Amino acid sequence: MKKIILFAAFAVVGFATQAQVKFGAKAGLNLSNLTGDVSDNKMKIGFNVGGLVNIPVSSQFSVQPELLFSSEGTKFDDGTTSQNFNLSYINIPVMLQYNNESGFYAEAGPQLGILASAKTADTDVKEFFNSTNFGLGLGLGYNMSNGLGFGARYSLGLGNIAKDSGSDKIKTSNISIGLHYTFGGAKSQD
Repeated sequence: MKKIILFAAFAVVGFATQAQVKFGAKAGLNLSNLTGDVSDNKMKIGFNVGGLVNIPVSSQFSVQPELLFSSEGTKFDDGTTSQNFNLSYINIPVMLQYNNESGFYAEAGPQLGILASAKTADTDVKEFFNSTNFGLGLGLGYNMSNGLGFGARYSLGLGNIAKDSGSDKIKTSNISIGLHYTFGGAKSQD
């Protein structure tokens, strides 16, 4: 039994050292909106910031879980008055990436959003929204050899974020454009 445990431990350590896991930070600009049973609304500018772990599963594919704080929402404007709806989420996307040797990548994956706050002007309206939001993200980007990279992602909320809304359905929509920096993993040999 000890030999099996010892073998398993060496196998896990060997896999981890061969996996060339990279860690990183990212930040960017959000262009968000609410879709569905809403009207007189426009995109709202926000931001996102957080960390990532890139785990290669082959030479071309990797899995990238992230933890992001994301400022989202919408701006209501009926021509006479304008008001921001500010939604803050802790987003946890898990992206499957296809990585090209040139540095370009494409990604897709699910995202869980945990509502941190919901405000309009100085009024807390969090009680009117569901605490979680499930979505799907699609993106493109480029990674440079020095660890710096940039990307764009579209995230579409799949669930209704309005609590007790009857038949009304309100979903999130977010375009994020940003920079990231990764470190760790093996350095390429030129």
